Amino acid sequence: MKTVKISIVAVLALVFGSNSYAQMHDHSKMDMSKTGAKMEMASTKTETLNVSGNCDMCKARIEKAAKIDGVSRADWDAKSKVLSVTYDPAKTNMDLIGKKIAAVGHDNGKVKASDKAYAALPGCCKYDRKK
Repeated sequence: MKTVKISIVAVLALVFGSNSYAQMHDHSKMDMSKTGAKMEMASTKTETLNVSGNCDMCKARIEKAAKIDGVSRADWDAKSKVLSVTYDPAKTNMDLIGKKIAAVGHDNGKVKASDKAYAALPGCCKYDRKK
């Protein structure tokens, strides 16, 4: 009986010991070119864009419109009227983002919103278009 217990403990120690060793292996020193695996670094770009608007409703609308495929972050500041966008240049660009924002009624540094889109904004969101 004592021999069985020792055997079980030895097997468990062997299993857990080899498992913890595998987790401590430093993969950063591996030469991936020999394995045939491709490592692609995701490149993102962060840019700003002046966008007209007034309130929290504008903020929600602008950020939602900016979050198209390829955009990982969009943050509009109502005080400065600046939208900060982080995106993948392989999937989108600032011109396209500007068009999407203008389509929901907000003039920006890339595109002016159509009169129809601007007229559809709630009253509190209507900004001075003469600037």
